[in-house]
Amino acid sequence: MDANMQGDAHLNARTRRAHLEAMAREPLDVLVIGGGITGAGVALDAVTRGYRVGLVERADFASGTSSRSTKLLHGGIRYLPQFDIALVSEGLHERGRLLRNAPHLARPLAFLLPLYDSSRKPVGLPVAPPFGIGLTMILDIGLWLYDRLAGKRSIAPHRRLSRAETVRRMPGLTEKGVKSGFLYYDGQTDDARLTLAVSRTAVMYGALVANYAEVTRYASDEDGHITGAYVRDTLDGDGTERVIRARHVVNASGVWAEANDHLSGGESHLHIAPSKGAHLVFTRERLGLGDEAIVLPETDDGRIIFIVPWLARALVGTTDTGTSLAAPPVAEQDDIAYLLNHLNRYLREPVSIADIVSTYAGYRPLLRLKKGEATGKLSRAHEVVEREDGLVTVAGGKLTSYRQMAEDVVDHLEAREGKHQPTATGALRLQGATRWPESRELFFQRAAEMRLDATVAEHLVHAYGDEALEILDLIAERSALGERLIPDLPYLRAEVVHACRAEMALTLEDLLARRLHISLEDRARGLGVAAEVATLMAQELGWSEEERVARLAAYDKYVRAEAGPLAGLLPPPQAAAKSVTAHE
Repeated sequence: MDANMQGDAHLNARTRRAHLEAMAREPLDVLVIGGGITGAGVALDAVTRGYRVGLVERADFASGTSSRSTKLLHGGIRYLPQFDIALVSEGLHERGRLLRNAPHLARPLAFLLPLYDSSRKPVGLPVAPPFGIGLTMILDIGLWLYDRLAGKRSIAPHRRLSRAETVRRMPGLTEKGVKSGFLYYDGQTDDARLTLAVSRTAVMYGALVANYAEVTRYASDEDGHITGAYVRDTLDGDGTERVIRARHVVNASGVWAEANDHLSGGESHLHIAPSKGAHLVFTRERLGLGDEAIVLPETDDGRIIFIVPWLARALVGTTDTGTSLAAPPVAEQDDIAYLLNHLNRYLREPVSIADIVSTYAGYRPLLRLKKGEATGKLSRAHEVVEREDGLVTVAGGKLTSYRQMAEDVVDHLEAREGKHQPTATGALRLQGATRWPESRELFFQRAAEMRLDATVAEHLVHAYGDEALEILDLIAERSALGERLIPDLPYLRAEVVHACRAEMALTLEDLLARRLHISLEDRARGLGVAAEVATLMAQELGWSEEERVARLAAYDKYVRAEAGPLAGLLPPPQAAAKSVTAHE
């Protein structure tokens, strides 16, 4: 397929059914299992090389690891002390590509690293210099190397800061004991929307995609070679399975890759060691955080904890603890205590559980390299392996490097086919950036004419890119859609309609957790506005009153499970039920 060919990327309930039917009707070249960032990347790379591609995801796009990161695009400064130069270099180059290919979703972010008298092994240094002598020089060299590894895609060179400038840049942190600091640069993204943008870009080039489509087992020929998969509709189906045939089946299901390897009983050559990373969400004001991220200088276990400005809030994370996949990831009491403990060592005004807006946690698919190795030291490198029956699995890696992972997978498929067509994704603009920046100027012009709040306008253009104009069109048609859903957050009612019509949002969780981020940015996790959103979605998706009420109950259950030990701070179910009546 010509990489310049582009079609309609709008996805909804109707196109989902059509895509599933089309996948089952005619054999694919490539079937991708997993709708996270890696699976989306594989689908995009394959379709732009001319393959007929289908992607299925058992839940919603990015509902696993790909919406639960620290929202950073980085080489991984913590990997420099581990001398994993190749991994860092790959991440930095991919960071640069994303800043160019998705400028609405990816942006540079400055990081402040303060150094205190007590600092001995900041950013995970394996050895502490005696009495801290030479520490500044070591960090200066490390950050110089970080800049150099980025090559021509470097954002800006790092700088050493005086004590006075360091203190000025971190008003929320204590100045007692500050010696100096460093300022360096990485990138930031909206991980869930990036995954959606990659998926929709694949659709623009002809890929078929469907969420809530679970692979239950693999199809194979009489020789045992995998020829496809049986897929069950988990949203509105009756449990009937449809078989989707494909020449190549790619297992890109992240932390669940090893489990999916075993669906047909074949031997897996991978061992995934799941690690849980937990985050706390605060208001920026409570932490005294501006537009620069802060690296806490040191932790007891050598981890790096970031304080990151993200949308209207501040993220604090992350932990790194070995775990199982027995239950969905939740920030437990120990995770919260760990992060609060380290955070309060540096804050001018300590915070408590009462200050937390929300929490979230996600699994990372780390590759087990040595028996018994701690998860904090496992590799974030990725591997592409093929079983004897032909199943291709990609595992490991990190958000920033998804495109390189996808390229490696499709290169493997090309080798199987005896082809050598290079990838087209290195300079491919993602959905939302194809008419950037001219659409940006037009958007702000129209937004000003419509007297749209500046904060809302900035949110829309960064979330949707050139598609933000479609949000304005909806508001022009129905002025009520221009109202905010929550007073102190920039999300509009029009975004609910758009998500149902163009982004395949099918449940309240899809919308409030991933298309918008109300479940993370709102203390009530969206429970207070869920009824209003459910009414808008019901109008778009044709829900009956019974289904609308059921969707509300399902969202209430999801939110309370996600809140973990903080569930008791949420509005009681009775209050949520009353709000249903209030919005009808």
